[in-house]
Amino acid sequence: MVKILFVCHGNICRSPMAEYIMKDLIRERELANLFEVASAATTSEEIGRPVYPPAKRMLEAHGIDCSDKRARKIRMDDYDHYDLLIIMDRENLWHMERFFPRDPKHKIHMLREYCGDSKEIDDPWYTGDFKGVYEQIREGCTALLDFLTETA
Repeated sequence: MVKILFVCHGNICRSPMAEYIMKDLIRERELANLFEVASAATTSEEIGRPVYPPAKRMLEAHGIDCSDKRARKIRMDDYDHYDLLIIMDRENLWHMERFFPRDPKHKIHMLREYCGDSKEIDDPWYTGDFKGVYEQIREGCTALLDFLTETA
């Protein structure tokens, strides 16, 4: 089983969108028994809050329910539990390097790496472009899932 943790700043926009998009892609491909997927924040300011309403509406517009999600902060034991820690931008990388110095098992990756580039996933909290971010994340998750199923 491959265990994936998506990580962003507050765990109310991008990382839960990635978590639920990935779960939906896995369900569509009938691979649920091969993956464990979750998400977390690098900061504690949103802990316990549900997915930000515009992000939730964007997921719902695509038939994806995230009503059970509450933001949580990354924990030290996440590094050992998850195979991949997938981040959205360089600020997340900066935080992750403080949680897990040197990343000895090379688990930390930016989502867009799997699309063959080093672009960041835009932060819709600031841009307001939840549709564009949904598309960026879906493209990244699709590429990640393709990579994982091709190398399995």
